[in-house]
Parts: sequence; C-alpha cells; structure tokens
Amino acid sequence: MAHTAPRGPVDASHSPHFVGPATFSRLPRADQLDDPADIAVLGIPFDSGVTYRPGARFGPGAIREASRPLRPYNPAQETAPYDLVQVADAGDLAVNPFRVEEAIEAIEAGADELLAHGTRLMTLGGDHTITLPLLRSAAKRHGPVALLHFDAHLDTWDTYFDAPYTHGTPFRRAVEEGLLDTEALCHIGIRGPLFGRGDLTDDAKMGFGITTAADVMRRGVDEVSHQLRERIGDRPLYISADIDVLDPAHAPGTGTPEAGGLTSRELLEILRGLAGCRIVSADLVEVAPAYDHAEMTAVAAAHVSYDLITLMARRTEA
Repeated sequence: MAHTAPRGPVDASHSPHFVGPATFSRLPRADQLDDPADIAVLGIPFDSGVTYRPGARFGPGAIREASRPLRPYNPAQETAPYDLVQVADAGDLAVNPFRVEEAIEAIEAGADELLAHGTRLMTLGGDHTITLPLLRSAAKRHGPVALLHFDAHLDTWDTYFDAPYTHGTPFRRAVEEGLLDTEALCHIGIRGPLFGRGDLTDDAKMGFGITTAADVMRRGVDEVSHQLRERIGDRPLYISADIDVLDPAHAPGTGTPEAGGLTSRELLEILRGLAGCRIVSADLVEVAPAYDHAEMTAVAAAHVSYDLITLMARRTEA
C-alpha cells in the first residue's frame, strides 16, 4: 500500500513521552488517516480462555503505556520502520467476555475487516485463545500459513474441561481447520512439565518442530534463527509470541509462568535474525499487568512488538 508521507509518532523532542494519548509508540490512530494503514496495531482485551491466572484483558493497555518511550529509529535492525510504511493504532476490538465462541467470531470478523484493505496486523492480547480467529483470517487471505510460536507451552492440547476453545488449544484447532502449513511449524521456548509424553507425540503428529528454551541456550540465537529461516523459507509466515516464553525473571506479569525461560535479549535477537521472512501478521499475548513489577513485562512486550513491526516494515510486501 503506497503512502507518500507516512505519519509517524509524536515527536518526543517537542512533547514528552508521558504526555498525550497512549497509542502504541504514540503513533496516529487509524481513524486519523485518509487511507488504511499498512500495519495496524490492534488490541484484543480478552482473557476468558485462561486456565490459571486471569488479567490479560488488561494487556493491550499496559503494552501501549510501556511503548511510550519507543523511538522511531530501530538501531538493532538499522531501520526507521515508520518511515517505510504507515503504521497506526487501530484501538481495541470489543468482544463478549462471557461467550468464548461469540468472541472468537467477532475477532475473526474484526481481523477480516482490517486485512481486507491489505493491512497487516500486530495484535496485542489478550490470552492465546485470540490467535485461532486471527489465523483463520490470515489463512483466508494467504492460504495455510507457516507459524513460529514463541511460548513456554505447546498450546496444542485438545480440550480443558471439555471446552475446545481455550488459550491451551488454539494450534490444535488451527491444524484441524487446515489453517497452517504443516511443513513449516515450530514452537520456540518450550519448557516445563506436561500432562504426559503423549503431549509431545500428538504435537509431532501435527507437524510441529520444537526448539526448547534449553536448545536456545546451547545452540545460541544465531543458529536458532538460521534454522527457523531454513524451515520457513519464503512461505507466508504468522508469528505468535506468548510473553511467558520469557523467564519469569524477565516477564513476571503473565498468567502461566514457567521457570527456565528465554531472556528478553535472546527473544529479540532470534526475531531480528528472521529479517527478510514474509511475515503476514503477528501477535503478542498473555501480558497480565496485575502480576507485573515495575512494568518489566509490559516493557518487554512493547519492545518485542516494536521489533516485529520493524520486521514487517522492512519487507513491505506480504
């Protein structure tokens, strides 16, 4: 989508970071633009699919607040993303917190509306339930998509209390619905106890590869990024990042923390190593600010989102 002069964030040299509305990175709102944005930051404050600690419904607001100090030039990627494409904050999508299936339908419809204009999404959750309808919408536009899933947990379980739609089931449903390219699927950062070895067997049958948190430590971020790029190739790629992929020392504000996770630096460097991949959309989920300390989880989430936006901006066509 061509824009002769993308509108960037508020200039912090004239207006302090802490002043004004808390859009992501103090970017313009989508409704302030004459044309649809190339990349829209969309909040989905929904956490009715959690199985442990609630509170991710407040994640989008916390991430936006923590994004205030982000500056327009990303030196790690040698890119000024807001100069390359028009990025705007599309606000929050209002969904029913009491009816999960109805909320999923509303999320899919909201994503469809934005993607119809050629916009790519950087979605702020919300719990991981929201990824299923976002994948449905992405697959309508691109066909089955490759998936990189950064998380402590597999999220390929069948049901919880016989409920098929929870934050622990989105990727099993996505495989069953044909939304994913099963030749190009990988979990990164997996760790912690499982219900049984059958969890891993079922996951492998769906086509997922696993790079554990310990693998990242032993192999290093450059090798991990290289292996992920080799697996994905030039397929349309969706990236879903659960903030609990980080160790609780780096991200305590989440619903299901697990010891032994990635550092913020490791996650950011793995993502930066994916430059050139054909990212069609991304999400960042499971920030629960009630359990955060000094906004460290929200700050990490804001920076991860910023780097994902930069990756999408660097490859302007999806």
